[in-house]
Amino acid sequence: MSNVTSRNRTLMLCEGAVMVAIAEILGFLKFGHLPNGGSISLMMLPIVLFALRWGLSSGLLAGFVLGVVDFMIAGGIAIGWQSILGDYVIACTLIGLAGVGCRRGTAGFVLGAILGCLGRGLTIYITGVVVWGVYMPEEFMGLTMTNEWFYSLLYNGITVGASGVLTVIVCVALYGVKALRPYLTGGNLR
Repeated sequence: MSNVTSRNRTLMLCEGAVMVAIAEILGFLKFGHLPNGGSISLMMLPIVLFALRWGLSSGLLAGFVLGVVDFMIAGGIAIGWQSILGDYVIACTLIGLAGVGCRRGTAGFVLGAILGCLGRGLTIYITGVVVWGVYMPEEFMGLTMTNEWFYSLLYNGITVGASGVLTVIVCVALYGVKALRPYLTGGNLR
């Protein structure tokens, strides 16, 4: 919460709670479904926007809360503590890496959004290998699967990768609206 003055702390906490709730709702609005629960959604968008507005530590905190809430609400597919940590807690916390771009102009905004999505994607990719690799099908998308690293890359590239690309596109589109820019970048907090 390094970018948060005591005057704005309550505002930040309230916005964070609202963004976590919106993220969870967006997580239920899915585009397409793959086996084992994979889908494309805009769940990362509110946390990315929150982190870009409030900074790294606040973004990581909001992402952590989302990970815990998402596991509690939608975590029926988790297998063991590795899956709980990798698919939910750590993956969602790392969405907050977007806060690196806080108050760093257009390039920082875009790079922050990309970094937040990549943080979640990399964590879920590794969890896909370590935890879910044993459940790799013999065939996926018409390809013979013999390597869990390739399978996780393909599976999570479709789901988390596409979700990340969609999130970054929406972030850039919102940033392009001049009237929203002071809110998105925290310019109205100074």
